[in-house]
Amino acid sequence: MVKPFPFIRNHQYNFIKKQIDLLERACHSVTDPKVVESVRYSVHFNIMEAFPDATELQRQVLEKVSSLRAEVEFRDYLHSLEPYLVQFPEVTGKQLAKLFPKNKKLKLPDLTAIDYRYVTYLGWVDIATNKLFIVYRLDGQFVGIEGRYIPTNKSVCFLCNRHAEVALFTAVTRSKPANASPDYYKAIGNYLCVDSEVCNKNITDVTALEKFVREVVGTHEP
Repeated sequence: MVKPFPFIRNHQYNFIKKQIDLLERACHSVTDPKVVESVRYSVHFNIMEAFPDATELQRQVLEKVSSLRAEVEFRDYLHSLEPYLVQFPEVTGKQLAKLFPKNKKLKLPDLTAIDYRYVTYLGWVDIATNKLFIVYRLDGQFVGIEGRYIPTNKSVCFLCNRHAEVALFTAVTRSKPANASPDYYKAIGNYLCVDSEVCNKNITDVTALEKFVREVVGTHEP
């Protein structure tokens, strides 16, 4: 038996889940067969469009969504995709410490408790210092960002677009204009989920995340 080759990233898996949820609700609550088939076509199209570079075998895996009808089939299909999930690269405490060299007493998350299949970015809070840390793999390299963490009322997270408990996350950009003075300072802020684990379960697109990371670290798209 050929071992599945992972090709679905966490945010893509979340996107598939949301599309399947739309189809399952249509199958169970809509009485007009034409409407159901319209939703089925739309879901199939959206999922395939999210994987423009899929191989023929990968397309065959994804296209099975078109045949789902019973509740157990939806559940089994999502379960069948798990072997195809691309894990976020596991990191060590030493690797994280190198990303934040100025933090001599860096408080780390419990790395042994993380299921890296369902991680788009690592995020954790150090309540003692009111700082939030983000680690993301950008252009093949780990990038670490830290910033001020100010809890607020519920709002929309800029990463997962959910209305949730958020904090205002503000990071100082490392890039400076060519003619900037030595004391140049620019902070970039966004509302981010307080619970990064929940955020990782809901993020369906990394565009906003990568834009934010590039703005902070001062890199451009390759």
